[in-house]
Amino acid sequence: MAGRTAPFSRFEWMIAWRYLRARKAEGGVSTMTWISLIGITLAVFALIATLAVRAGFRSEFVGTILGANAHVSVYQSGEISETGVIDRTIKDFDAMAARLKDVPGVTRAAPLVKGQVMGNLRNRNAGVEVFGMRAEDLAELPRIADPTTSDGDIARYDEGIAIGSGVARELGARVGDRIKLISPNGVKTAFGTSPRISSFEVVYIFSAGRYDIDRTRVYLPFAEAQIFFDRDGVADEIEVMVAEPENVEVLAVPLMMAAGDRALVWTWKQASGGFLNALEVEDNVMFVILSILVLIATMNIVSGLIMLVKNKGRDIGILRTMGLTEGSVLRVFFICGAFTGVLGTLLGVAFGCLFALYIDPIFSFVNVLLGGEAWDPSIRGIYRLPAKLEVGDVISAMSLSLGLAFVVTIFPARRAARMNPVEALRYE
Repeated sequence: MAGRTAPFSRFEWMIAWRYLRARKAEGGVSTMTWISLIGITLAVFALIATLAVRAGFRSEFVGTILGANAHVSVYQSGEISETGVIDRTIKDFDAMAARLKDVPGVTRAAPLVKGQVMGNLRNRNAGVEVFGMRAEDLAELPRIADPTTSDGDIARYDEGIAIGSGVARELGARVGDRIKLISPNGVKTAFGTSPRISSFEVVYIFSAGRYDIDRTRVYLPFAEAQIFFDRDGVADEIEVMVAEPENVEVLAVPLMMAAGDRALVWTWKQASGGFLNALEVEDNVMFVILSILVLIATMNIVSGLIMLVKNKGRDIGILRTMGLTEGSVLRVFFICGAFTGVLGTLLGVAFGCLFALYIDPIFSFVNVLLGGEAWDPSIRGIYRLPAKLEVGDVISAMSLSLGLAFVVTIFPARRAARMNPVEALRYE
């Protein structure tokens, strides 16, 4: 009869539950169970919270890149002009943009004029990067044309200039102010080069969500930028947006073929490749480190079960003489350890998910406690600590914790199962 007992029968669960509820007078097993439970809960919580913040940070970082920058920038290699100057400008920019837009997978292609100048308002100055772009092209940039994070009227863009919120803060500018753009590469005269100075009304202030973009970027109508930078009839590059930015590499060759013989392409992954690779390495290292913490937490189950087996040696001997098989004894103690691992994992997952969902109020509270210095956007690039729950991350954390808990439980459970009942009862 005993040999035909179904695995994990009701009586095995009953015995295991009785051992889990052991009092301190019976060996202190209950205390060890609580320590194991809390350790696994905290380890899984830390793992899921870290994975969520990592996923959120990458998503926010990439989102700000893709929402305010070109997915692909198309340039031309330099050629020597009649005056002996290397010329990299694009003369047939509208025709090139039309050809690029016809490439399957491309959603937008817009000519661009770029230059670095000094912005001035009253007695305040700031170095800025000017992007000369047409109004219809600017309106298609999601991070720039977002009305919820901007001030002013983007419809008036052709009448003035659009500046980042960081530039506005640096210059003390508001919508309606007139700022000066000062370029040292101005008109050449007999007395030297005269700086080029133009004044524009601030009609729109945007926030792209990235500190470095908001702090330096200024958008100027395309025709005005051509005049200001002396790019009459030419563009510096073509800004290309694609439907699937994560797979932008597959479009590199078609774009070069559409752009012409002198074309050069530069994708957003190439521009941010070093940072993205650093994030990936950091992700892998953090996962390994936190996995070790989960392993250390699950090892508490081993110590608890060893104590339990030692204190319950007499009970094991009696159960074996009553006909309980080695397999039943193993399953009883496996249930004791696995129950702690499962419950700790579920609690850790719950706390980790709650942390990711409510990270904004939690971070705001921490920021207040630290006097507003918990997050410096000038260092980290983005304005807040993001978190993004991904099913794969949660499953990975659960699988790791449960797998380790089940594996480490087997060894002390096998020790209990192989205990000789005669030796266990000899001195009783």
